[in-house]
Amino acid sequence: MADRSDANSVRVAAVQAGAYLMDNPRTLDKALQRIDEAVGQGAKLIVFPEAYLPGYPRGLSFGAVVGHRSPEGRNLFARYQAAALSLDSPEIDKLRKAAKRHSVYLAVGIVEKAASHPRGTLYCTLLIIDPAGEILHRHRKLKPTASERLIWGEGDGRSLDTHATPFGRIGGLICWENYMPLARMALYRSGIEIYLAPTADSRDSWQASMRHIACEGRCFVITCNQFVTREHYPADLQVHPEVQQRGEVLCRGGSAILDPYGRYLAGPLYDEEGILYADLNLSLIAESRFDFDVAGHYARHDVFRFQVKGQDFE
Repeated sequence: MADRSDANSVRVAAVQAGAYLMDNPRTLDKALQRIDEAVGQGAKLIVFPEAYLPGYPRGLSFGAVVGHRSPEGRNLFARYQAAALSLDSPEIDKLRKAAKRHSVYLAVGIVEKAASHPRGTLYCTLLIIDPAGEILHRHRKLKPTASERLIWGEGDGRSLDTHATPFGRIGGLICWENYMPLARMALYRSGIEIYLAPTADSRDSWQASMRHIACEGRCFVITCNQFVTREHYPADLQVHPEVQQRGEVLCRGGSAILDPYGRYLAGPLYDEEGILYADLNLSLIAESRFDFDVAGHYARHDVFRFQVKGQDFE
């Protein structure tokens, strides 16, 4: 298909697909197929959900209660930890090669382990890979939510920034980080124009937040979630009581693409896998900021002072 992008427009894609939990080869094959499909439809930015590799372990307690961890739970965590990815892993290399081969930007949620500390702390990470196949951006989730804190550590905030692309500045926050007003403001002050919000939240209230962020930031928003059933889990976990009690569908999705006025350009998509596409009219960013600019004439720098540790703003 011909390139649908020009100086004032870009086609983007949000991939709603289920990961095969802790089965990286199978999930990666699906990801590469979806990338090929999206490229065939002219997408120049392709976004995948939170924790897509090696998957979001929805419903699992890892045998932890206050004051006690079970041997079975520790063993399950060791399996999950072994499936996590370092940035020099073969899986990341294949994603980098795919971005370069197709000359596209890829945004992928991974569970990351440090190459220098491969049996240590895990992080929920958003990677953005550029068309040269280089890692443009790595953001580690600042605050895992609730039981996520059992399995993921906290990011340090150095990645609360954005990056220039031919179609605008991109960056993002992961799932409930998007409820943190100061984290959002850091991205607004960094000039974000295409705001990525990979998530595991499929509730209706999430859509309200995405519409609010689009209006507040006067930016395009791409939110991306998985559609997950029990069949996406390893056979032994499909019959695990904690998984069985959640029913057949573990996550119904809710991926969507919104414009700077909070209007849906695509989605929300529920109860199935699929790829959402939208052609972003980039002129809407400046047009929408005529009457509200959260980091400009509405910031009131004479009244408020905002600072991110280690960063300076103009």
